[in-house]
Amino acid sequence: MGYPARLLGRDEQIVMELRPHWKEIVWPTIIFVIGSAIAGTAAGVAPGGGEQVWLRGLALLIWLVVVGRWGLWPLITWWFTQYTVTNRRLILRTGVLSRQGHDIPLQRINDVSFAHNWFERILRCGTLTVESAGERGQIVLKDIPHVEDVQRDLYELVIRDQRDRLLAPDTERRPDSGEDDVRTRPLHDPGDGT
Repeated sequence: MGYPARLLGRDEQIVMELRPHWKEIVWPTIIFVIGSAIAGTAAGVAPGGGEQVWLRGLALLIWLVVVGRWGLWPLITWWFTQYTVTNRRLILRTGVLSRQGHDIPLQRINDVSFAHNWFERILRCGTLTVESAGERGQIVLKDIPHVEDVQRDLYELVIRDQRDRLLAPDTERRPDSGEDDVRTRPLHDPGDGT
């Protein structure tokens, strides 16, 4: 489930689409599998007679509470958490039943940093901190996959956006000058010094 193209601005392109690292769904998946097996076994070995319906109902109720809360809900929440980076903004979308969104224009991003402990380094994930000029200040995104690469690419996009804004009036006045327009270069062009 990617970010809908109809919500992008004119000439806006998706650079990265992320969701939290898969390590967030390991325990919920284990709880779902083991809880389902236990509930199925309990319902299957319930003694016959009138009590069987009540015992199976109780097993189903316990399954719904335990597996639903600590297994299914975290899996669904993970699926509906989405971080999208375009050539103009950082887009954050979270929530299952009610959605929350936050967009940060690249021009308002002051700093992009990351942190990860030794275990997260092994899994190649970590915490990304985006500091923006505005009332919210810092946005902390936990369990970002390939956090060092994301930090580097987001920083390059911010620098490119700043450079484009400085050069935009110049390139608009001289469109046929034959000079290379920096806004059309790919992100990792070895010729642009990044």
